[in-house]
Amino acid sequence: MRKTLSLLALVAGLFAAPAAQADITIGFVTSLSGNGSSIGIPYGRGINAAYEYRKTINGETIRLIQLDDGSDPSAATRNARKLVEEEKVDLLIGTATAPSTIAMAAVASELKVPMIAVSPIGKLPDTPEQWVVSVPQPASLLVKIVADRMKRDGMKNIGYVGFSDAWGDLVYNGAKAAEAAGDIKIQTNERYARTDTSVTAQILKVMAARPDAVLDGGSGTQGALPLLTLAERGFKGNTYGTVALVNPDFVNVGGKAADGIQVSAGPVIVAEQLPDEHFAKKIALDFRSVYQKTHNIPTTDGFSAYSFDAWLIFANAAERALKTAKPGTAEFRTALRDAILSTKELPGVHAVYNFKPGAVTGVDERSLVVVRLTGGAWKYAP
Repeated sequence: MRKTLSLLALVAGLFAAPAAQADITIGFVTSLSGNGSSIGIPYGRGINAAYEYRKTINGETIRLIQLDDGSDPSAATRNARKLVEEEKVDLLIGTATAPSTIAMAAVASELKVPMIAVSPIGKLPDTPEQWVVSVPQPASLLVKIVADRMKRDGMKNIGYVGFSDAWGDLVYNGAKAAEAAGDIKIQTNERYARTDTSVTAQILKVMAARPDAVLDGGSGTQGALPLLTLAERGFKGNTYGTVALVNPDFVNVGGKAADGIQVSAGPVIVAEQLPDEHFAKKIALDFRSVYQKTHNIPTTDGFSAYSFDAWLIFANAAERALKTAKPGTAEFRTALRDAILSTKELPGVHAVYNFKPGAVTGVDERSLVVVRLTGGAWKYAP
């Protein structure tokens, strides 16, 4: 009897082992603590909702591993290495801040693991092969849409105040590109750290330039600081920003000072207000439904939706990659990378995605609408 049981256990083990090895393993990094947590926590909630939305692909189970980088690029680097070298992940997704995302992308490229960034990274790592794509609309496109709205609103001279890091650079460079196109004139380039508690000196310099409007190059909670200071100093002009400000903490902290700001954002932000024929309406409402079911609260931000779109891109690519290779192998990681880079007209909640080698982003102007903060709620402003 013992021999029979041992034989059965051996046979069961032989059949079970390949199934376990065939799991598709995803490593997800976000900022659940530190100064990026106000956007990192929504990213985490978004990936949890995405996992509930789809847990298997072509019969293969997906294993999701989540780590906190504490809003620290060094920790993001360590997490990425741990996920690849110890957990043998097939794909990396992350993270909440641009500097940490850039750090992760360097690891992904070095270790030859595909990565879907959920924060903008600006440009690809300088490596022979491309292993990274980015979900969010690039800052250049975000600011172009805002500049178009500024021009329509009759705003010409613009003051800029933003973070003194990679994200602040991306928004400022986008603004300068719009200036080169003749749409607006950027009069200031004031910066502040994510950990600063005052921007009085910067705002005084902005106001001294007498701008028609101010472009906020911050994000999350800290993005409200310039608006609060502008209000304290009696600024009456228009304010503008990007989707990085679409966050409940920004709305709560900014209060009346943030009311009226116009930002470029993905259509998911105003899903219920979109025309029925809009590409994002159905999938965005599906996302909101699964998010509500997963967390028992509604989604009120744009960041969780980037995680969801990253999952859609991964799932679409994995369906194709599984036809040629098994998860857990270098061949599968390469196949998955190639499939991601050949994604065509994939509708998500933020954009229709089209990737190709040599390009870090895969979105166009369809990915953005303008929304206005009115009475604490974001309203579609076509």
